Amino acid sequence: MSNLIKSSVEIEEMAVGGRLLAIFLEKLSKEAKIGVTTEKLNLFTEELFKEANVKSNFKNYGGFPAALCASVNEVVVHQPPSSYALKEGDILTLDLGFIRHGFHTDAAITIPIGKISPLAQNLLLVTKESLRKGIQAAFPGNHLGDIGYEIQRHVEKQGLTIVRDLCGHGIGRDLHEFPNVLNRGSSGEGMILRAGMVFCIEPMVSLGSPEIVLGQDKLSYLTADRSLSAHFEHMIVIEENGPRILSKL
Repeated sequence: MSNLIKSSVEIEEMAVGGRLLAIFLEKLSKEAKIGVTTEKLNLFTEELFKEANVKSNFKNYGGFPAALCASVNEVVVHQPPSSYALKEGDILTLDLGFIRHGFHTDAAITIPIGKISPLAQNLLLVTKESLRKGIQAAFPGNHLGDIGYEIQRHVEKQGLTIVRDLCGHGIGRDLHEFPNVLNRGSSGEGMILRAGMVFCIEPMVSLGSPEIVLGQDKLSYLTADRSLSAHFEHMIVIEENGPRILSKL
């Protein structure tokens, strides 16, 4: 297990990687248009990584074949890129990570393709806001459960559903480190948060069922009732005065 508390040097190294990841996600979101295949987006990702001299941490991880997870509509996470051409009304999750100077990065956004339905638009807004509320709870002295509690409370207050069985995680020299960061929970429960901890907080929200099923590709996870889902993820560090987002511009 890697160190739970990162040094200031390690954190700043991860911050450089996080900003670069945010730039990549912004560039990818501009390329994701009606008629573009998700495989083309993956090739663009590969080009970005090559230019920046960073290595994909998703490719070949658990058998995943690509640098980009490009999950469409009812697919929550881990959909491999394919010949699927994006259509008006789709929602697309771009989940991305790489290794730079021995440290991992990981973040995700869900974006609209063309004009999307009001229900889909609300799903994106609620999921993104739940991430913000979860991050706000990541203060030294709070508990790990406070993060999940704030995410769950916001999502359910808006009449939507937290996807079960998927969660965030610690990150550093490994992609998935201790602890698991749940998107639901009870305030005041779990590990006490301390300065120097680096987490990926990543609410995944459904319009319908909280349950997921494994896709035919044996890699992607879909909502059990095939309802739309959204996913937003930031890499954060807990500092003495509160959380700092590492994966933003």
